[in-house]
Amino acid sequence: MRRRKMSSRTSLPFHGKQPSHAIESPTSNAKFDVKIGINPISWTNDDLPWLGGDTPLEVALSEGKAIGYQGFELGTKFPREPAALRAVLARHRLELVSGWYSGELARRSLQDEVAAVASHLKLLADNGAKVMVYGEVADSIQGAPVSLYKRPRFSRDEQWKAYAERLTAFARHTLGHGVRLAYHHHMGAYIETPADVDRLMALVGEEVGLLFDSGHMTFAGGDAAAMLAKHVGRVCHVHCKDVRPQVLRLARNRNWSFLEAVINGAFTVPGDGAVDFPALIRLLHEHGYRGWLVVEAEQDPVVAPSYVYADKGYRHLRMLVDRAQEPATT
Repeated sequence: MRRRKMSSRTSLPFHGKQPSHAIESPTSNAKFDVKIGINPISWTNDDLPWLGGDTPLEVALSEGKAIGYQGFELGTKFPREPAALRAVLARHRLELVSGWYSGELARRSLQDEVAAVASHLKLLADNGAKVMVYGEVADSIQGAPVSLYKRPRFSRDEQWKAYAERLTAFARHTLGHGVRLAYHHHMGAYIETPADVDRLMALVGEEVGLLFDSGHMTFAGGDAAAMLAKHVGRVCHVHCKDVRPQVLRLARNRNWSFLEAVINGAFTVPGDGAVDFPALIRLLHEHGYRGWLVVEAEQDPVVAPSYVYADKGYRHLRMLVDRAQEPATT
């Protein structure tokens, strides 16, 4: 299985400049300045082409727009030339949300990483994206047939410190192009657990933003609401992913790989699982989060029809966002 390249994300099925997306002082009266976007993984899976691989990009974009989504994250079917990408999105009156970047700072030098990201960073910046999803793929087992407990770990303090320094410098570079690094904690990677996230956020500079993924955090054993409350000031991007607890238990008990867990239905769209999205949306609103809420749930479109589930996820988030903005009653 190939590792993700600069676009989509791991996947599968079931049945300078100041950092953007700053967090304001907590207030329940602030306007909730968020947009709802989606990742094309609901229609087609970049890592497992047999999952929706025959679905044209135009179908995903037209259906996403019809549902109400305001933008899309990148996938491998999108053009990689800035003007061509702009034209495709404009045809559907959609915005570019962001795009996954397969980083290797755990192994690679800052200079090599800056060179590697150049075309991807330009693609994002030229199309108005304010954040870049950074996923650490060095030594990652997220796409391999390997049990999750065998994931890579930093074993020494100096490894953590060196990684944080490179990551901060890299984030400073992307900010110089108007794009903030949104660090994606991810199953099967160096930064997976709540403790990993806590330590990384304590070591990196403010240039590094946190991509909060409710599904990955829950899968990693964390309390999604508690972790969001702890790090909400660093959150610059949000992936809204729900989970099926019974599948997560099987994954742990049977030592499944990440992809086995996803194939068996670990993830689903908001409102279809056990994650407390009302609490998450309330926290984001109270702390003045500004940015994207992205529906992203790896599922088999044959088992979980793309339009049906994308619509379900959008409606659930739309309802929660609208409710958060209703005037308080006395």
